[in-house]
Amino acid sequence: MAQRNTWQREAVREALTSTSGFVSAQDLHALIRDETGIGLATVYRTLAGFAKSGEADSLQSPEGENLFRACTTEGHHHHLICRRCGKTVEIEARAVERWARDTAAENGFSDAEHVVDIFGVCAECTAKAV
Repeated sequence: MAQRNTWQREAVREALTSTSGFVSAQDLHALIRDETGIGLATVYRTLAGFAKSGEADSLQSPEGENLFRACTTEGHHHHLICRRCGKTVEIEARAVERWARDTAAENGFSDAEHVVDIFGVCAECTAKAV
C-alpha cells in the first residue's frame, strides 16, 4: 500500500535529501524539529517507510545505531562509509553477491538476502591525520 504524502513526510524527505552521508533519526529530528514541530516518532516511522520502499538506504553503524540517507541508486547495492566524516560511496560487489549466493546454496538455503557495508577511513580523513 502506498504511503499518503503528508507535510511531515515531505519535511523528512527534504531534510534527508539535503543531508550528505548517513544520518540518525535523532540527528535528522534535531535539524527540523524547531522549524516543523514534527515529533521524533514520526521521523522514525517515516525513515523506516522510506527504507522499506527503497527511497532511503538504511544501515546499522558499528555502534549499533540505525542510520539513513536518501537513496541515489536503485536496486541492491553496498556502501563504503568513512567512520570519521561519514563520506559514503555506493559500490558494486559482484564477489560478495557470488559468495552470498554460493554460501546459501551450499547450506541448502534459497531466497537468501544479505547486507554488506564496509566501514573505514577515507583518503581525505587519513591525510588529515598525518
